[in-house]
Amino acid sequence: MGTPQGSGGLPLAPVAPRPALAPPSPRLGEIIAVAREVLEKEGAAALTMRRLGELLGIRAPSLYKHLAGKNQLEARLVDAALVEIGDLLHGVVDRADAASVLGDLLAAYRAHARAHPNLYRLVTSGPLRRDQLTAGVEDWAGEPFYRATGEPYLAQALWAAAHGTVILELDGRYLPGSDLDRTWAALTAAFGRPVDGA
Repeated sequence: MGTPQGSGGLPLAPVAPRPALAPPSPRLGEIIAVAREVLEKEGAAALTMRRLGELLGIRAPSLYKHLAGKNQLEARLVDAALVEIGDLLHGVVDRADAASVLGDLLAAYRAHARAHPNLYRLVTSGPLRRDQLTAGVEDWAGEPFYRATGEPYLAQALWAAAHGTVILELDGRYLPGSDLDRTWAALTAAFGRPVDGA
């Protein structure tokens, strides 16, 4: 496990504790699990209360006893996904040293997005309903980028670059024959160079 080195080295120690999600009831847990399965296999368009009711063997209106609606369901999925990716990326930074942290972080981020493309799109596309998320979960999930760079705006730029790079990959927007491993290596190298501050 990496030793936090503070302002002179990387990786930095975590700033905030891991947020605790409110545990769902067994039935709500089942609904969320089925919703994630639908999202992962069929995409966001298939994620309807009617579809969930069919798969759960209940009428769609019965789902409203557990959730206020689709927006709340999506917020629960985003909450859980942010904790999942946060756990993954904090673990990567914990184990990394200054020489490997950027490459390891970006590799883990890319692999998770590629393994869960529809969940990734749900979490990162469109407006984020922060008022429906667990307090602090968004900041905590993104904190590994700060821990890896040691500077908040550089961390934000790194996440923006990683997001842009991976969403283009997920959407098949690179030119045919592009060596995307080299693209990711170039991204890692670009952020490994000193950047002039404002």
